[in-house]
Amino acid sequence: MSDRGPLLAGVELGGTKCVCLLASGPADIREQVRINTTSPQETLGAIRAVLTRWRDDLGFAAVGVASFGPLELDPEAPGYGSIVNTSKPGWSDADVLAPLRGLGVPIAFDTDVNGAALAEGRWGAAQGLDSHAYVTVGTGIGVGSVVRGRTVRGLGHSEAGHLRIPRLAGATWAGVCPYHGDCVEGLASGPAIQAKAGQAGDRLTPSDPAWDEVVHALAALLHNLVLTTAPQRILIGGGVVGGQPFLLPRLRTALIHSLNGYGAAPGIVAQIEDFVAAPALGDRAGPLGAIALAEDAVG
Repeated sequence: MSDRGPLLAGVELGGTKCVCLLASGPADIREQVRINTTSPQETLGAIRAVLTRWRDDLGFAAVGVASFGPLELDPEAPGYGSIVNTSKPGWSDADVLAPLRGLGVPIAFDTDVNGAALAEGRWGAAQGLDSHAYVTVGTGIGVGSVVRGRTVRGLGHSEAGHLRIPRLAGATWAGVCPYHGDCVEGLASGPAIQAKAGQAGDRLTPSDPAWDEVVHALAALLHNLVLTTAPQRILIGGGVVGGQPFLLPRLRTALIHSLNGYGAAPGIVAQIEDFVAAPALGDRAGPLGAIALAEDAVG
């Protein structure tokens, strides 16, 4: 146990890699282990081995799992704890929690972006707020929404990165999402930029016209978040936005233009640099999100 609170195990399961963290919080990290995401059997077996070693050596009070999805999050559903209909080969219907259920501790389960959103609210750039959103723009586009301190759940979980949006005037490109084509992810993710521009975003100049549709799509996403979950702050991270410092100012301007003075727009304009901001935890948000989930499981 840590003098800062109980020792916890966190698992951030991503499509490319998994990060296992043993900690009581950001100021007390005991060990971090990275595991490549390959097949479900190999990856989940490696996670189980790490957690078993930690349990036997030091013990922990709970496990938090923050996973890529889509996920079955209804504890009453037969497939609870599984990844459903994902485009990642071999992972559809994979039971993520099955190898962890014998550890003898509570297990919390949520999406990776919801976990990151919780972490930013607890230790990062959304501390003290009742509601906020965390948007990550990289290989995919994910949105974690927190309302009154809890992640948004219902029939499934938020998949706002797949919102269908109005297209930029004159735009006809089909987009790259295998499910929806020109949803936000299909137009503004890293693979979308690569497909549209013929090269990765980090090789494009700030004036490249490919950014116009990226900004338009992301601003439409922000507009919809403002008018649905009513966040007090929206944090935008991930490799695409984090690697291009000019994007945040452009997104702020585009959001103001899109809202056009409606509803909460005047207050947003007055604090736009705080309202649309960068995350504070950087690449630690995901693993710490799993720790935040585990902390909540302890109660």
